[in-house]
Amino acid sequence: MGHVTQNTPFNALNIALLTVSDTRELSSDESGNLLQQRIESAGHQLAERQIVKDDIYQIRAVVSHWIASEQVHAIVITGGTGFGDRDNTPEALSPLFDKLVEGYGELFRQLSFNSIGTSSMQSRALAGIANKKVVFAMPGSPRACALAWDELIQPQLDARQRPCNFVAMVVSQTSSCQSRSSQEAIKKQSEPNNSQIIAKQQPDTRLSGTVAVKSARKLI
Repeated sequence: MGHVTQNTPFNALNIALLTVSDTRELSSDESGNLLQQRIESAGHQLAERQIVKDDIYQIRAVVSHWIASEQVHAIVITGGTGFGDRDNTPEALSPLFDKLVEGYGELFRQLSFNSIGTSSMQSRALAGIANKKVVFAMPGSPRACALAWDELIQPQLDARQRPCNFVAMVVSQTSSCQSRSSQEAIKKQSEPNNSQIIAKQQPDTRLSGTVAVKSARKLI
């Protein structure tokens, strides 16, 4: 089960934030404001924030720029993940990914099912890796953004999260994730050997016998 270890220092990331919307501005972007607050509260830096129209090529242009930037570690996108005519975020992002992070969308829909039931299947939330940047896209509602960040994204952008996180990939000097086998090996090394415990618990019969012989000689 996932856990946070205190043996690894926290590593602040530069995170770019994109809102996909035909109508929102910074002042009315509740979801973007929520994500910015959570990014900064978690100890990360907001590298850049933009709002773009729900257009495949505008989305792709902004995200491509961030993917190529050496100053950005992760990208968070809200909006445009449904099935409406103007929901184009998955189509814009998919060609940019080197690898898909299938588990993100699967877990997001699983968690959403607990509150909205089968409507969760209409979310096309997705994530992927591009140029060693991790990109997360989620629906445009504040509630969905809070769910995605709190339950999925924030833990995976924390270098202290074990057994694995994405920080080791986006920041080269960070130690890599430990496999389950390596964790168990370390645990076994730190545990005392059973044979050593038994040996310590058993009395030294040779010493006892020597003492008994000496005591008997004194009595003779």
